[in-house]
Amino acid sequence: MVKRIILWLHKWLGLTTGIVVIILGLSGCVYTFFDELKLISYPEKYYLDREYKNEALPLSQLKKSASQYLESDESISRVDLYPSKSRSWIFRVQEIDPEAFGYWNYFKTYKRIFINPYTGQLVTIENSKTEFFQIILQLHMNLLLGKKYGTWVVGISTIVFVITLISGLILWWPKRWRGKTLKRSLWIDWKSKWKRLNYDLHNVIGIYSFLIALVLAITGLVFTYPSFKKSYITFFNSLDIRHLGVKEETHDKIPEYFREGEQIDNALHYLLNKYPNSGMMSIRSSKEEDQTFDVQIRLEEMKTGNFRWYYFNKGTNTIEKINSSENQKTGDKLGSLNYDLHTGNISGMPTKILAFIISLFCASLPVTGFIIWRHKVKGNRRKSSKRSGINKRNP
Repeated sequence: MVKRIILWLHKWLGLTTGIVVIILGLSGCVYTFFDELKLISYPEKYYLDREYKNEALPLSQLKKSASQYLESDESISRVDLYPSKSRSWIFRVQEIDPEAFGYWNYFKTYKRIFINPYTGQLVTIENSKTEFFQIILQLHMNLLLGKKYGTWVVGISTIVFVITLISGLILWWPKRWRGKTLKRSLWIDWKSKWKRLNYDLHNVIGIYSFLIALVLAITGLVFTYPSFKKSYITFFNSLDIRHLGVKEETHDKIPEYFREGEQIDNALHYLLNKYPNSGMMSIRSSKEEDQTFDVQIRLEEMKTGNFRWYYFNKGTNTIEKINSSENQKTGDKLGSLNYDLHTGNISGMPTKILAFIISLFCASLPVTGFIIWRHKVKGNRRKSSKRSGINKRNP
């Protein structure tokens, strides 16, 4: 009786969210290799014509160069820069409407201005609203419905998917862990008829995908629900008895390299020389009245979980705090690794390939599940019609 209820739950939850799971799985496959594909697809944007030997120009000067290509109501919200001497720097211009319905209404403005940091010249301007990988990302995050509506649909569908995975595990669980029963639960008989083959594909792919699919789903929920992320981090931090998680305080003066310009010019020059082999750095625009500004350093370009985060004090012209991935508590560490876990980037290319395969498997489960359900419906109709025919002949 219990298993029948679980089967009913598994079937209808899968049918109601199947389309969303297929979209999330396929878009996740593409986005898994986003970092690599964008460099292959647009090398002229990200790579300069040669490797430069001189120092990068002050950031304030480069911002002025980028600002020439802004509309009157636009402003630079973030700068992504690369210590590599052959890479362009990216000045992001983004304005969103969180309440809007639909992708095109959600982004009022979204473009990236690529600047040569050694000459100050424009490399190119990208309309990020129409850029392929950005559209794939928004499709994955909110089905192109906008944050307010799409995130809700994706979040609920992901929760349902987690329940479907767990119910699927219960339904799959073999009565006997030996012989043919176990073999049929773990291996696909490629010689069987296609109905049975489809059934085996659904079961076997589902069980082999279970753990990683669960990780992908939970890390997706961390992005979707900030309150869940906070509880998730707090819970794992509470289990950590180590005295970590405190930013390292320091009051070192920022060396003065540029005598004119802004404080951030010297701060950035200091970090570029301190971390010449880091992957990238990001700076978000701060308000003029703010007493601090910060620079996030990814020690590896394509990983978010290995970082240094510097906080600079404007008033004293000093480094106020340094936050490092090495001194985080368990919950904070999992939070910072969430993107790497979700995209399979945690151990580089091998885990990316694994995440790609599991995402593809997840997208296939609603398809094979629907085929199983459809065959059962047709079978029940045939049985019903046969019974009615027999009843007519034998009144």
